[in-house]
Amino acid sequence: MKIPALVAALALLTTACTGTLNPAGQPSSSSTIRLAAWNIEHLAEANGSGCRPRTDSEYAALRDYVAGLDADVVAFQEVESKAAAERVFDPATYTVVIEERMGSNRRSVCRGQEGLTINAQRTGFAVRNSIPFERKTDFTDLQLGDPDLRSGVDLVIRPRGGEPIRLLSVHMKSGCSSGNSNEACSVLFQQVPVLESWIDQRANEGVRFAVMGDFNRRLTMSGDTVWAEWDDASPPNADLALASGDRSAQCNPRYRDFIDFIVLDREAAADLQGFEERTFAGEPLSDHCAVLAYLALR
Repeated sequence: MKIPALVAALALLTTACTGTLNPAGQPSSSSTIRLAAWNIEHLAEANGSGCRPRTDSEYAALRDYVAGLDADVVAFQEVESKAAAERVFDPATYTVVIEERMGSNRRSVCRGQEGLTINAQRTGFAVRNSIPFERKTDFTDLQLGDPDLRSGVDLVIRPRGGEPIRLLSVHMKSGCSSGNSNEACSVLFQQVPVLESWIDQRANEGVRFAVMGDFNRRLTMSGDTVWAEWDDASPPNADLALASGDRSAQCNPRYRDFIDFIVLDREAAADLQGFEERTFAGEPLSDHCAVLAYLALR
């Protein structure tokens, strides 16, 4: 797998999009588009709810963090509802698209937090209002028939001045970050060929694509079997690249390997202009930091 050389001068990159999806949006233009993936850790609709109960000031800090990302598209995970997402992604700037999955309505107790229960954890996107997009049917095959496994949210964005890009936001089964012996691995390994089928279908279509989100897997570990199955160059455009390359994660000093990724097809990888992990200036706002890829428009 060949990772394109990354351009160091990220400060020169600006928001990439023009469009007419929302007349209230303020279109801008440039030669790049900023894609981000971020697990927001139990983002709830109401204050004090879920396994990461938050206050008004903490929601405000999340909004400031999003503003600092200045991403054109954010694939998010662990969000309870559209209303929860819109507490962080200002509707004046972003359109929120979230999983339609309802879940089983089981209310499990948060680990180590008596009296708190887990809210729904959904995946989705926040798309800058000035970027037209087409929502595809949610990729429910990833659930393996289990209502509590996450589906994928599937979009085609159509930035003016550039060709379309197909995007999938995913949150894979947790508990199998490496190896194959954990109980959760049997579930993750069933999801792997399902996601590969989506990748292979897109690779045959000739439209650039990216799979974005929390993979709960250390894909850069030497000989990782999950990455090897996806990055098999069959079909040829399934010669994949990780936008992060071989970098180490900086979000939490306990964990040096990324599990959040932006996976690019061969065509999109050729347009990669830069990558960034956006860490927190003060107290962590989530147990994950956002990762960003900058792609040249075509």
